[in-house]
Amino acid sequence: MRSSSVPVPDVSVILPCAGFGTRFGAPYPKELHCLAPGVTVLDRSLESVVELAKSGLKVRLVVVFGTHKLDTVSHLARYAETFQMVFVFQDESLGQGLDGAIRSALPMTHGPVALVLPDIVVTGSDTAGKLLAALRHIEMTGWSVVATEEQDPDTLQQMGALAVAEAGGVLTVGAAADKPADPSGFNAFWGMVAVTEGEAHRLPDVVAKGTASPLTGAVALMVDGIVNYNTPAG
Repeated sequence: MRSSSVPVPDVSVILPCAGFGTRFGAPYPKELHCLAPGVTVLDRSLESVVELAKSGLKVRLVVVFGTHKLDTVSHLARYAETFQMVFVFQDESLGQGLDGAIRSALPMTHGPVALVLPDIVVTGSDTAGKLLAALRHIEMTGWSVVATEEQDPDTLQQMGALAVAEAGGVLTVGAAADKPADPSGFNAFWGMVAVTEGEAHRLPDVVAKGTASPLTGAVALMVDGIVNYNTPAG
């Protein structure tokens, strides 16, 4: 019998798709919401990941899902020749939220890790290469984020809020909190996160409650906008 080996990826991307999207209020997964003929929110959220593959990197996409997301799994078949894809059921003993999804995925990652959310779309000019740029910056502090400026307190309370300021000619995160009750002091929120392999075990803490965020000190790469598709209107 001929032996075969799975290529070792240069970078792993965690794509958590196990949520129920109750706020979205549609009879289909929110990531499959159509934005243009043949283009879903999920396709738009993966544009930066596709760019990683186009750059020559071997990309492992670790998809976390549940039995209610088989339509999403079927949709991802179109990327079979672009990414090395691994599908993992969310282990609820590790947590039922986003942090649990990340913990479920981490054992299947190798190399630097990026967190990409299927309902978050980065918008504006020169956005496709931002995740690649973020991965190139992680050697500075271990972490980097793709983020956008935001002053609306209601929006900041629903997102991964950041306090971003320039330090030494580089934009860095001075403080971070996921869905903060008090959004004062925050001026941005993240859409994608990149982390070194050695720091990846702390990735669940980015979205967990009651833990210090590891994003403090991260390099911030800004984009024009980030759309969170919580409703069919975006």
